[in-house]
Order: sequence, then structure tokens, then C-alpha cells
Amino acid sequence: MTATPAPLLNVPGLPAGPADIRLIVTDMDGTLLDDARRIPDGLWPMLAELRRRGVLFSPASGRQYATLARQFADVAEGMVFIAENGTYVVRDGVELSSDTMDRSVAAEVARTVRRLVADGVDVGAVVCGKRAAYVERTDEAFLAEVRQYYVAHQVVEDVTAVDDEVIKVALIDFGRAEQTTAPALAGFAATHQVVVSSEHWVDVMNRTANKGTALRGLQRALGITPAQTMVFGDYLNDLEMLDAAEWSFAMANAHPEVVRRARHLAPSNNDDGVLRTVSRVLGL
Repeated sequence: MTATPAPLLNVPGLPAGPADIRLIVTDMDGTLLDDARRIPDGLWPMLAELRRRGVLFSPASGRQYATLARQFADVAEGMVFIAENGTYVVRDGVELSSDTMDRSVAAEVARTVRRLVADGVDVGAVVCGKRAAYVERTDEAFLAEVRQYYVAHQVVEDVTAVDDEVIKVALIDFGRAEQTTAPALAGFAATHQVVVSSEHWVDVMNRTANKGTALRGLQRALGITPAQTMVFGDYLNDLEMLDAAEWSFAMANAHPEVVRRARHLAPSNNDDGVLRTVSRVLGL
């Protein structure tokens, strides 16, 4: 028997007719992608129709720019990629904005991870540069996770000595990142952001860096208002981005804080919540 898809949520404030949306920004994992990390098939014809209408579609992710560009390779022309949790924004291969870290801070985060590993925590660091991501840990379980998000990555002997502009340090915690790794990084929170971006990932970035800052910069550059912006997210690294749009949607599967922060609720990532909500609000 074929399962019946979850109904669109009847949320007050949705328009009776098409809304004047000029920019759609969506998180990837847990939001646009289903739990098997697949892009819904219906996205590709939708992107063609959005392009015809002059609506810009922008993925906003903790994923690397090279990874996002590969995922959207056939439709990437003119698309803005808000990569690395907003620290690196690129359109047609041209950097629009970035927020680089002091490499000495990135190195100290990496050394903190080494101490956690020595204490028995199953964690590894990914030092994220503009050109590539850099890792020391070489076991297949770790590298399999790295490959999901960082197609341009290098295994190096010492991540504290990489020659690249560092934009973020990401940590993969195979336990519960919110309970183990994030508290161990609390000392960096006085000067930097320590963001739990999923159950197993924590990102350390400049205090000024987040998806919301990147989105507001993009809105200014394009002359698009928050009232013309639709945003979708599911986890804590999406909060500031939700604040930058009047049409902000938490997925039904979202972290409780994201649900509280968003103006509206969309069906879950496994129920094509992004596509179905865009179709309804824009009258596609």
C-alpha cells in the first residue's frame, strides 16, 4: 500500500493567493534532503519554474561550497550558495562574501579535539578552508562522514599547519555533540560561536558568522526584502537565517528551538516539506 503524504500544515498567515517571493533559501540536511540525504526529484522542475519567474533559489548549508556546487551542478548557473554555515558565499565561482578565522584559533580548537580523543571521546576535527577541508583522522568511519559534506578534502599530518584561509572548524562527534563536544568547547564561546549544527556536528566560527548574516548581506546586494524572502531550516545553525525572513519555516522534524523561532511550520523533510510549501505559497 502506498503511504499517504502528510497534509500541508494549516498555518495562519499563509496567503490565499501567490505571495511576492523573490528569494528562497533552504538548509540541506534535515530540511531539503530526506533522511537518506536525497534531493527530492520534484526539485528540478520546480527550479526551472522558479527561474522562469525570476525567483532565486539558494542552498544554505554547513556543507562545503564544492559539495553544494557538485550537488547542483546541472542548475548551478546564477545560483547563490551559502556554504559553511554562512562563512563562504559564492555565485558562479565568484566569492560574494566570507568570514575567515584567525588560524591560531582554529589550531587551538584542533588541539582541544586531540585532548578529547586522548580522553576517549569519539570525535574528529575538520579544518575548513576556502580551497579544501583538512583532516588528520584517517579511519573509514570518520572519512565516510567527511566525504558526505566535503568533497574537496585532504588528509594531512597536522591540521594546525594548513596553508589556507580558514573559515570554520567542524567537529564530528559520533556520540551526542550537544552533550559532549559542545561543552568541551565552551571556552571558545567568549570570542567565537560554538554552534551545534546537528546531532553529531559542532561548528566553531567567528562570532559574526552565521547563515543569517550571509543572508542579510545577500538581500542587501540584490535589493530583496525580508518580506520577499522564504527560508526553511531544522537545526540550531538555522536560527539567525530564520530571523532574516518574514516567510520563515521550521520543518515538522525540527529542533524545538527552531520551531519556536520560525513563524510557520512546514511538513517534514521526509514529506517533501520544502517543495510542497513553496508550491502552496507561490501558487505553483
